[in-house]
Order: sequence, then C-alpha cells, then structure tokens
Amino acid sequence: MAFIKAQKPRAYFKRFQVKYKRRREGKTDYRARIRLINQDKNKYNTPKYRFVVRFTNKDIVAQIISANISGDLVLASAYAHELPRYGLEVGLTNYAAAYCTGLLLARRVLKKLEMDAEYEGNVEATGEDFSVEPGESRRPFRALLDVGLVRTTTGNRVFGALKGALDGGLDVPHSEKRFAGFSKDSKQLDADTHRKYIYGGHVAAYMGTLIEDEPEKYQTHFSEYIKKGIEADGIEELYKKVHAAIRADPLEKKTAKPAPKEHKRFNLKKLTYEERKNKLIERLNAFNSAAQADDDEDDE
Repeated sequence: MAFIKAQKPRAYFKRFQVKYKRRREGKTDYRARIRLINQDKNKYNTPKYRFVVRFTNKDIVAQIISANISGDLVLASAYAHELPRYGLEVGLTNYAAAYCTGLLLARRVLKKLEMDAEYEGNVEATGEDFSVEPGESRRPFRALLDVGLVRTTTGNRVFGALKGALDGGLDVPHSEKRFAGFSKDSKQLDADTHRKYIYGGHVAAYMGTLIEDEPEKYQTHFSEYIKKGIEADGIEELYKKVHAAIRADPLEKKTAKPAPKEHKRFNLKKLTYEERKNKLIERLNAFNSAAQADDDEDDE
C-alpha cells in the first residue's frame, strides 16, 4: 500500500507568520517581557523600570531600563569590569561579584536621582532579607527584576545581583526563596550561609580544600589570586573594602583612551570624481606624448 506524503498547500505558506527576530534567535522571552513593560493606562507616560541582569563568560551587566515606543531607554548601568577600580581584580563573575555589581548600580542610579542620602540601604551585608522603607519626601526607586532566559534556581548569581541592589537602596519586589542559603525543607533563609556567599566565603572554602588536597590544581585554578597576593583568609576583608569603596564613589569614570593610530591600508583608496578625471587626463596626455614621439622618430 502506497502512502501519500502530506504536502502543505500554498494557502498555508501565504498565512504563515515568522516569529520576532529575537525570539527566533532565542534571546528574548516576549511572554515575560510583555508583562514587565505593560504600564497602567492611568499612569500615562510614566516609565516602568526594569532591573536587568545579564551574564557573559567574563562580565556581568546590570542596567536600569524603561521601555519606550521607539525602543528601550537605559537610565543607568554598571558592569563587573568596573570593579577593579574599587579593588576587586579577580573573580568578576561569581556570586559575590554579582552582589557588588548590583550594589554599584543601585548607588549609581540613586546618586544620579539625588536620592542616595535618603536611601542608604543596608550598609553592612548580614545575609538577611532586606526591603527599603519609604522615606519622608520621595518614595523609593522601584524596578522589576528582569532575569531574561536564565533558569531561576535557588542560589543563582542573578539573585546575588538582586541582593546587592536591595542593600544598595532600590525597591525591587522579590521573595527570599531564591537567595543562596534558603532551605526547601525548613522554608527559611539561612542568613549565615547567604552572608558567606556575599563575602566570597564559598570561594575561600574551595581555595582551602584545594590547598590541602590538590596543591597543583590550586596553582593553576587560582593563579590570578596568587599573582595578586589574595589568600583564603583575606577574601572577606577584601569584599568589605570593595563595598565601602563603591558607596564612597559610585559614579562612572570615563577612561582616557589613546588616540587612534593610523591604520595601514591594504586596499586602494577610493578616488573622488575629480581625482579620477584628472588621472584619466594625465594618462591621455602621456599616451599622446608617446605617440607624438614615435611619429617624430619615423619622420627622421
């Protein structure tokens, strides 16, 4: 018995609509985005801010963004590659670095809006859940957490950045269930465990384990820490200094970049119309001169 392969008719393809480009590329969850950017109509043109956190292999990006009909507008941004200016030169993508990046963004945006004095946040990180209280004059700056396509598991680095923003003085609706140290059995947050992650205690513990069990792996795995002279016992103190430095001066600094060098060309420079015209005239003159010289030789 012969089976006939089902063919899609022309009408199917005439009605087919492709997904949005960023959906096809797997970059944007539009189902989540539409819920984050939809604003109540009675708030007119009031921006609805999102606290956006993204991770790359070597960096952490934290931004305060509002959606506009013409595109997204970035109010403020902070990056993990800025942390060396505050004294943190290694481990720029772990949970503790994410906390520092979130703290930097929070203090930066509040400084920009002149709200940093009224909303200091939680000056010393204890690991306990913290929510900012409304002040006397202005309400706290509110932003909704946008995690993108990250799987929101307990202890994810996204929530380290969230904790930094909360301690920095931002009002971000959240639950303590996803912070590092939350127990599913007891349904409570272990503040000591969370504090350990904020101050890089999990990194220090791993360093201590490798020193005792696998010293060769420690030399390669923590080579940058060794070059900077950072030991397991001094990591907590290092992060405390970084937090204090961020609060002291959160503003963005423009780096002095060297003047661009003149690049060597490997292809011909594009000539203008006048240059091409003059070049053609020179070639014709040279050709006519050569022809005239040959005629003179023949006459002789």
